[in-house]
Amino acid sequence: MEHDMSKGNPTRLILLFMLPILGGNLFQQFYSMVDTIIVGRFLGVQSLAAVGSTGGATFLVLGFVVGLTVGFSVIISQKFGAKDEASMKKAVAMSVLTAGAISIVISGLAVWLCKPMLRLLNTPYDIIEDANSYLTILFIGIVATIYYNLLASFLRALGDSRSPLYFLLIASALNIAGDLLAVLVLDLGVRGVALATVVSQSLSALLCLIYIVRRYPSLHLKRSDWALDWHIIGNLLRIGLPSALQFSVCAIGVMFVQATINKMGSNTVAAFSVGVRIEQLVTLPLPTLGVAMTTYAAQNLGSGKLDRVSQGIRSASLLVVLFSAIAFALVFFLGGDLARLFVDGSQGPVIKEVQLYLNIIAPFFIPLGFIFVLRSTSQGLGSGLIPMLSSIQELVFRVLVALILPRFLGYAGVCLASPVAWVAASILLLFAHRIQMKNFRHLVEVKR
Repeated sequence: MEHDMSKGNPTRLILLFMLPILGGNLFQQFYSMVDTIIVGRFLGVQSLAAVGSTGGATFLVLGFVVGLTVGFSVIISQKFGAKDEASMKKAVAMSVLTAGAISIVISGLAVWLCKPMLRLLNTPYDIIEDANSYLTILFIGIVATIYYNLLASFLRALGDSRSPLYFLLIASALNIAGDLLAVLVLDLGVRGVALATVVSQSLSALLCLIYIVRRYPSLHLKRSDWALDWHIIGNLLRIGLPSALQFSVCAIGVMFVQATINKMGSNTVAAFSVGVRIEQLVTLPLPTLGVAMTTYAAQNLGSGKLDRVSQGIRSASLLVVLFSAIAFALVFFLGGDLARLFVDGSQGPVIKEVQLYLNIIAPFFIPLGFIFVLRSTSQGLGSGLIPMLSSIQELVFRVLVALILPRFLGYAGVCLASPVAWVAASILLLFAHRIQMKNFRHLVEVKR
């Protein structure tokens, strides 16, 4: 199941690697949609708004966790590409220990700060208690979230993108069944939806661990691998923390936008959260392509094949244009129909606001795709600074737009916050990547 991405046609390798991840992410989005549909249909618009209002806070905390595991996997991919199995095993062991310590700290802080975060986001009074209960349960389960993502990232670092899909499918099915049981039978409301998510992720992490133990001798660790190695931990944190902070910095901008939306009432909060859900669904190939480019770039750097990195970017750019065109067509022509999956057809004003959001963001999917490709490539090449700077730029432009445009355009002004941020960040990444590749080529020439 291991795949060396330093050999063969780049387009074929990237597509074959990303397709299982895309399948898993589509299913993950599907069960996330089922969460939202169950809440909206069976618990009502207020409960839907309560879950939707937590989007920024969830992205802030869980995004940090996901970003950390992505950063750790870069080191492992580079060691795999360099055929340095001993160092790879050591990096795996240090990743497990470091992630465990960080997850405990983050979980405690997140639970403690949960209610203040919601107040800071101007969460409406009528939904804040449900929102707080939902978030608290998710944050308690951070340990399960980080270890599932970490174990899956180990497999992807070795070029295996199929195995994590199987565990995700199982977890998704369990989550859907848990939602229905918690909401319709046990009457636990939004708390049950959060609890079903945590339980399903815990089981998925356990299954992933059992699979690695049975099927991956290259990841079997000895006692000596667990001895603390501060040099490797330092390298992991050098890439992992900027990657994690990159997600969190983006999340701060999203939270600022969410705080602006929350002032506009429960119906608008519900419409915005549904619009974001649909956006995430139709643009899913773009972040998946980014995941593939992280592993592709890291393995080729480890093998010393920089020219293949450039070839991979050209292939990925063509795929960005293709996927963006498909996403644009879906939201432009079917946006209203997709919105009716989440809310009852009688909620005309909510559906109208969902369609407005989708119409505004749809023309900007191409720069969004370039962000994922270039940012992930930079991470795969070992840079934490470039992705971090692009995230800061996204934050600045999101905040500026959310502060200024709603005064003149109302809800439409808030909807423009992400597109403007995408364009600004993609331009920065384009120039930064060219400088990064030029520096790498200079180093290669000096070594020769």
